[in-house]
Amino acid sequence: MSITEQMLETYPGSMTGVDRARLRACIDACAACAEACDACADACLSERSVADLTVCVRTNLDCAEVCEATRRVLTRQTGSDARVLRAVLEACAKVCAVCRAECEQHADQHSHCRICARECQICEQACRDLMSTL
Repeated sequence: MSITEQMLETYPGSMTGVDRARLRACIDACAACAEACDACADACLSERSVADLTVCVRTNLDCAEVCEATRRVLTRQTGSDARVLRAVLEACAKVCAVCRAECEQHADQHSHCRICARECQICEQACRDLMSTL
C-alpha cells in the first residue's frame, strides 16, 4: 500500500464527493510527473545539444512545479473547495499537455524526453479523470 493510500485511508474527516481511487491515482501521477520532469530537465542540461533544448528544460521545470503544487493541493482535504480543485487540475492537465508535446519533439533523440512525455500524458489523464468526478 502506497503512502498516498495509507494517508487517504486514515483521513478522519468526510471526503464526500471525492473518488478516493482517482484522487490517489492523481496524487501519485503528479508526484511521478514532477520527478520525471526534474530528471528530464537535468538530463537535457547534460546533452551536447543543450542549446537546442532550452525550451524543453524550461517547460520541464515549469511542469514539475505545477505538478508538485497540484499534488500538495490534492493532498490537503480539510476544507477543500471543488472550484479550486478543478482550477488546479485544469492548469496541471494543460501544462502537462504542453510539456508532453515539447518532449515528444525530442523523444527520438533522447530517451529521457520519451519517458517524460509518457509521464506527462499519464498525469494529464489522471487530472482529467479526477476532474470528471468533481
